[in-house]
Amino acid sequence: MVSPTPSFHALPSRLADFTTVPEAISYAAQGETGLNFYSGKGELLEALPYRDMKAQAEALARRMLASGLVRGDRVAIIAESDGDFMRAFAACQFAGLVPAPLPLPAAFGGKDAYIDHIRRMMQGASAAAALSPANLADWVAAAADGLGMKAVGTLAVFDGVDGSGIELPTIGPDDLCYLQFSSGSTRFPLGVAVTQRALMANAHAITAHGLKITKDDRCVSWLPLYHDMGLVGFLLTPMVCQVSIDYLPTREFARRPLLWLSLITRNRGTLSYSPSFGYELAARRAETASTEGLDLSTWRGAGIGGDMVRPRVMRKFAETFANRGFKAQAFVPSYGMAEASLALSFAPLDTGVVTDLVDLDRLENEGVAVPPDADTQRSREFVLNGPVLPLHELEIRDPDGRILPEKRVGRVFTRGPSLMREYLDRPEETAAVLSPEGWLDTGDLGYLCDGQIVITGRAKDLILVNGRNIWPQDLEWSAEHAVESLRSGDVVAFSVDKDAGEDVTVLVQCRATQPDAREALMAAVSGVLRSAHGVEVTVVLVPPHSLPQTSSGKLSRSRAKQMYVQGAFSAKASG
Repeated sequence: MVSPTPSFHALPSRLADFTTVPEAISYAAQGETGLNFYSGKGELLEALPYRDMKAQAEALARRMLASGLVRGDRVAIIAESDGDFMRAFAACQFAGLVPAPLPLPAAFGGKDAYIDHIRRMMQGASAAAALSPANLADWVAAAADGLGMKAVGTLAVFDGVDGSGIELPTIGPDDLCYLQFSSGSTRFPLGVAVTQRALMANAHAITAHGLKITKDDRCVSWLPLYHDMGLVGFLLTPMVCQVSIDYLPTREFARRPLLWLSLITRNRGTLSYSPSFGYELAARRAETASTEGLDLSTWRGAGIGGDMVRPRVMRKFAETFANRGFKAQAFVPSYGMAEASLALSFAPLDTGVVTDLVDLDRLENEGVAVPPDADTQRSREFVLNGPVLPLHELEIRDPDGRILPEKRVGRVFTRGPSLMREYLDRPEETAAVLSPEGWLDTGDLGYLCDGQIVITGRAKDLILVNGRNIWPQDLEWSAEHAVESLRSGDVVAFSVDKDAGEDVTVLVQCRATQPDAREALMAAVSGVLRSAHGVEVTVVLVPPHSLPQTSSGKLSRSRAKQMYVQGAFSAKASG
């Protein structure tokens, strides 16, 4: 019977104070901790101690180099949550190859769309090899066809290669650690090039300051490993701190969200992250499924990241699982992005979700975050995501580049040792966001409150109507909360240029087929947004599951707008 790797380790705990990932793996391999992979039924399929991973990865690295791959080559790897992905990723580290994790098919709506997408990613990485699990080998081979790769297939493609005479290279801090593709773009994929030095700087800041990891911690994750929160947050960071990790495949979480909490219970997990929708899915499932036997009392860091934090969702989750030992103060809102390796800020531990209640009219019209007063008509809670991590800087700037004081909304810029080197082989795109002085334009809008960063939305998503800056998530969340038949992720809002000005369009996933029910839903959404936000909208009903998602599971407003403009949705509209 397979047993999971232990949580506690006798090794002196080192919090990412290494020069490179190979050095960190070699240290972790001296202990007993490692990686554990579970099925959708909660069965432990494989336990992979770091010592075994190191030995297997080094052997694989030699075979990869013997097969014709050379130091610096990029290797596209389908990021399945299994031991083979970990072995391949670690082998690249030891061989001086650059792994580029690619998404699984779930978010792409079919075989052809998926093959086209990962082919563009392979081209964007100039990949010399493409590796996949057995069940996707044919699709990956189709995507790689004609690209002149040196190796395509499962890890078995290297089985017959003799690597015994190959000497592994010495990896330095300025070598690339991996490529991370941004998930939501409809443009040619951009590969975020992260060095060993940047990864280690971020992992140290996360563990020593953000989460304050100890040798008793244990991570549990269902997050996709092709997204920065999964790859950096729940593979690389725990690994370079000798922490054991339990994995549930992402697709299985969507089917059985309570299995996530069951794994935390079973192995006494202490750290686990999710976007808001994951907490919402688990709380909703608990309404119809038994939570008997769950014990979440060990969960000290319930992180929230990857998207805007929804306070109402967090409160619902805490209320639902309070009788199972969950503590609301365990919530840890945080902020970051792939271009910064992962994290830029963490809310203080043991404080939970802290919000800033502001006058929404003044925020939209004046760009100032002030508390409501007697004349306030509309208000909104924004979540405080903590101060910027040590050795990093963060500024809020106006359109002319001037630094704004606290409580003034502007564009978020950051600088520090965790930032990417570049968008790989894309100098114009790199120069557009990364200044010669090292400042990154995050593309986010926000403000500072008591020294903590508050994110209000993406600059490209902002809707401008009659001089008002309207955040689309405000419209989406209002509709989903007020209209009983709607769920999280059912609504996406954006503006479309028309001759008469900006037309605010709201796409709504509708499960009803009766004309009366559909008309009532459109009227309800229009009425809610008119009364709550004072805005007239065009409501378009679309079929269930038709709103596009990024590979990390977030709604893609840019893609939804593009599809709408191109006529992809033919459902009846009503204003």
